[in-house]
Amino acid sequence: MKKAVILLFVFGMLIFLAACISENPRYIIAMELAPTDLQAEKIITPVVTIETGSTLDSNLTMGQLNALTSAKSYLNIMPFSRNELINQLEYENYSHQDAVFAVDHSGANWHEQALKEAISYLDFAAFSYSRMIKQLEFEGYTNEQATYAAKRCGADWFEQAAKSAESYLSLMSFSRDDLIKQLEFEGFTTEQAIYGVEANGY
Repeated sequence: MKKAVILLFVFGMLIFLAACISENPRYIIAMELAPTDLQAEKIITPVVTIETGSTLDSNLTMGQLNALTSAKSYLNIMPFSRNELINQLEYENYSHQDAVFAVDHSGANWHEQALKEAISYLDFAAFSYSRMIKQLEFEGYTNEQATYAAKRCGADWFEQAAKSAESYLSLMSFSRDDLIKQLEFEGFTTEQAIYGVEANGY
C-alpha cells in the first residue's frame, strides 16, 4: 500500500510540476519531496491468527493480545516508525492504550525499521542525505533513527544527485548554474550538485 501511495504521489508531483513549468518556464522548481505525504494512511488488513487451544497469558486483555498480534503482522509487511504503528493500530480502532502496549511489546528495532524505510524510498525517488533524514523524521522516526538509516542505506549521494538532475531535466530546461542551485536546494552538497549536473552533460 505504501509503495502504491508513493507512486501515486510521484506521478501527481510530475503533473503538478508540468503545470508550473507551462506558467513559469524560468522558475526554479521547489520540488519538495517533503516532507512528502508518502505515508498517507497505511490502510492494510493484516492476517491475524491465534492458535486454537493455546493458553493465553492471563495478564493480557483480549484487546492487548489482538493489538499485539496485529502489530507484529504489520511489521512483517512493511517498515513502520513507532508513531506510525500506533496510529495504524488506532486506525483499526484499537484503543490508544492497547496500541501503545502492542507497539512497545512488538519487539521492533526502530533503527532497523528506519533503515528498511530509507532503502524502500530509494526505489522510487532520488534523495540527498539531508532530505532523506527529513523524510524519515516526517514518517515519525527520531533524528537519531533517521540519521542511522541515512548513513547505512547504501545510497551513493553523488549518484542520487545525478538522478535528481536527470529528473529535473526531463521536466524542463535549466541553465547549468540554476540546476546546481536547485540540487543544492534539495540538500545536495555543492560537490554532489556539480557531479550530478556534469553526469547529465553539463
